[in-house]
Amino acid sequence: MSDTDNEKPKLGMRAPLGVKRTVETGQVKQSFSHGRSNTVIVETKRARVLRRPGEPDVQVADAAPVAAPAPAAAPAAPAPQARAPQPAPAPVRQQQSNLSPQERQAKLLREAEEQRMNTLEEGRRRQEAERAKAIEDERNRVADRARAEAEAKAPKPVEAPAPAPAPVVEAAPAPVAAPTPAPAPVEASVAAAPAPAPVAAAPAPAPKPAPVVAAPAPAPKPAPAPVAPPAPPPVIELTRDPAFPAPRRFSPVARPERPPPPPKPVAAPAAAAPTTAANAGTTAARPGATGVNAPAGGVRRDAVPARPQQRDRKGDDRRTSGKLTVNRALGDGDGARARSLAALKRAREKERRGTGGPREAQAKQIRDVVVPEAITVQELANRMAEKGADLVKALFKMGMPVTMTQTIDQDTAELLVTEFGHNLTRVSDVDQDLANDTIDDAEETLKPRAPVVTIMGHVDHGKTSLLDALRGTDVVRGEAGGITQHIGAYQVTLKDKSKITFLDTPGHEAFTQMRARGADVTDIVILVVAADDGLMPQTVEAIAHTKAAGVPMIVAINKIDKEGANAQKVRERLLSEEIVVEDMGGDVQDVEVSATKKIGLDALIEKIQLQAELLELRANPDRAAEGTVIEAKLDKGRGPVATILVNRGTLRVGDIFVVGGESGKVRALVDDKGKQIKEAGPAMPVEVLGLSGVPQAGDPFQVVENEARAREVAEYRRSVKTDKRTASVPASLESMFSALKEKQAIEYPLVVKADTQGTVEAIVGAINKISTDLIKARVLSSGVGGITESDVTLAAASGAPIIGFNVRPNAKAREIAERQKVAFKYYDVIYDLIDEIRAGMAGELGPEAFETVVGRADIREVFSAGKHGKAAGLLVTEGNIRKALKARITRNDVIIYQGEIASLRRFKDDVAEVRAGLECGVTFTSNFVDIKAGDVLETFEVEMRERTL
Repeated sequence: MSDTDNEKPKLGMRAPLGVKRTVETGQVKQSFSHGRSNTVIVETKRARVLRRPGEPDVQVADAAPVAAPAPAAAPAAPAPQARAPQPAPAPVRQQQSNLSPQERQAKLLREAEEQRMNTLEEGRRRQEAERAKAIEDERNRVADRARAEAEAKAPKPVEAPAPAPAPVVEAAPAPVAAPTPAPAPVEASVAAAPAPAPVAAAPAPAPKPAPVVAAPAPAPKPAPAPVAPPAPPPVIELTRDPAFPAPRRFSPVARPERPPPPPKPVAAPAAAAPTTAANAGTTAARPGATGVNAPAGGVRRDAVPARPQQRDRKGDDRRTSGKLTVNRALGDGDGARARSLAALKRAREKERRGTGGPREAQAKQIRDVVVPEAITVQELANRMAEKGADLVKALFKMGMPVTMTQTIDQDTAELLVTEFGHNLTRVSDVDQDLANDTIDDAEETLKPRAPVVTIMGHVDHGKTSLLDALRGTDVVRGEAGGITQHIGAYQVTLKDKSKITFLDTPGHEAFTQMRARGADVTDIVILVVAADDGLMPQTVEAIAHTKAAGVPMIVAINKIDKEGANAQKVRERLLSEEIVVEDMGGDVQDVEVSATKKIGLDALIEKIQLQAELLELRANPDRAAEGTVIEAKLDKGRGPVATILVNRGTLRVGDIFVVGGESGKVRALVDDKGKQIKEAGPAMPVEVLGLSGVPQAGDPFQVVENEARAREVAEYRRSVKTDKRTASVPASLESMFSALKEKQAIEYPLVVKADTQGTVEAIVGAINKISTDLIKARVLSSGVGGITESDVTLAAASGAPIIGFNVRPNAKAREIAERQKVAFKYYDVIYDLIDEIRAGMAGELGPEAFETVVGRADIREVFSAGKHGKAAGLLVTEGNIRKALKARITRNDVIIYQGEIASLRRFKDDVAEVRAGLECGVTFTSNFVDIKAGDVLETFEVEMRERTL
């Protein structure tokens, strides 16, 4: 049922009062291919026309109506009185209570800036208009002067009397609101001379323009002619056609608009056609001037039709006048569209370029290009300061189709550099690396620095406890398992304001490389030995590292407060390692201390300071920093973090550095107490943030001049490591046999992740030591940081467990591991890790079988047993023969059968066991009948034992 059924009148009912609907709704059925159809609702909108009571209906059509011709002579209608122009209402300011004070302030500042820019723009346009007017006036004066000179030279002809033009009464046009301000009314005058009258310039717009209704003026009196004038033509009065509705008179509020730009100056004609009053009247009464249907009449037939003016679409705002924009919504009624700041800047830049003239061509800069043995096209373009596309184009012309990222050799790069006019400097790959600066600094630049002291010794001898007693901290409580598994760097300030830098090394056997690094970067080594335990394997190893580094040693005999402590026994035991203390006539200092009771700490500090004075430790702080990586890790919130011990120079925030195969820029420096500092001097340990990756512990740290140099050195070092890792060894018989032997061994794959680089290094070394000839541990991947999705994917592909040392997987990694059945093993003590990996590798091999011989017997005779079987008559020579034991038969020391004893009889009775010296008969499983006299029977038991590595 359609909506139009409700509009039909019904009997006995009055039609309801209301406005007719302007939207009619209907349904249209659409047909498509393959028998498909669709029904859509179509709405037809009609224009709503509002009329005053008594006015006839006016059909609205798209085309303009044609005006009916006016009668030749119509009675003069009384002139309608002109209404006084009503004052324009003040613009209503919109309520903006929804704006915050900050938004209101920003809006006011924006409006002030726009007003200032509009004022500047109007001033600029006014100057241009004045300049154009001055140029036009000058042209007119030149033309007038030339015309006057021509008239003075030419003879004067007899002038005929000019006929008086017919006065025309202006019709009152209907006022319509226009986007531009309405100009003041101008009365049409009668032209008395053929010379054209100059057109006055448009007046400036008023601040509140209002349309003015022109009243019909009385007919002007004819001007007297100097000579006998002819009879004037009949006067044609323009009146309003009563068939048309009366024009609507209202005073709309016009939007303030900026005046349109002045027209371009046009050359003045030599002689302008005289403008008649009829033409003026026609122009004034032309429909379309006001946008409504004005009555047509009183137009002379001989009048020349005026050429329609071209509308300036740039300045025409009618197309966007009804749209709501952000500026119009935020503005207080002033919808004038102003030029943006960017447009003004572009216009001024264009003017400046136009007035500045053509720019001079800059001279090509010749550069010294450093080219290594291999370089990419993009990097070569950067060093030459040329476009990469130009280099690719030149290579294409040479017959080398390459891309920007491809690598070219040094000779090709030389051709390119020479073609582009630069100078070439060849360098080898070795020249790309930073050379170690072994030149000593000048004596006047050296300043005293703090000594670096490394504490070494066996595990659980009290190294960290001694350092805690010196620092006044409690690091031991936070260590897993009560042992140190990372290398730590601390700086202690003493009572006399002097400083000492301590390095705490682990004592476990797996951390050999950490102890070696600690001995390499230190000035003094403190060898901690427990008085109740004596020298242990790691103590001997620490002594060897100290001797290799060539640094002085101080022996600290700890735990003297415990029962059974014997310091003299420790001194005597040190003699076997060629360590002679001062009490025994040597040059090595020793001190008895107790970390828990804080006994002998002052004496230890005194001996450290005395040894530092003898070494005269000095460094130059006013140079580029150099140092060594003590430890490195991957922090979840801060990224790669490296603990650096500055050897010389001063490291500052913002320095660009290279450390091993990584580079970066110092983003922050953190001391051992967790405080951020701006710089770090010599012998100061700091944590450096801003690395591109996690470096290896022990890598050298150097500050370089720029980032390009840092990236170049880091890439070269990474390539060298890759070449070493992937380099193939020349084949030989020994290598081939070793490869075959390795292939026979079972591989035990592992993925190792730990919290620091030194710990990863220690774990991988300990795992490799577990490997045997039967099974070999293979570390697929090792790294620093949490367990990621890539680690789980790698482990799932090879069936390897993931070893996490003080790290955990993220949520995504756990989800993938559950789906692909990957095992996680978490550890925080290196003892447990190594023991479980060893047990896992042994379990992979399975239990080991051990044979135990139970008895031996000689076969004397062979008897028939059944239709096809045979039985052996035995004489037991060793041990005993039991039923259901495994047995093997040898003939001439060659095994011909291995199985089990099926039955054991002595005479005709089944027995369970026959001892040595007795005879018996046996049959074997599998119906083995190839038995001969003289064979030897051996029985044995197989014991399965759990394998250990």
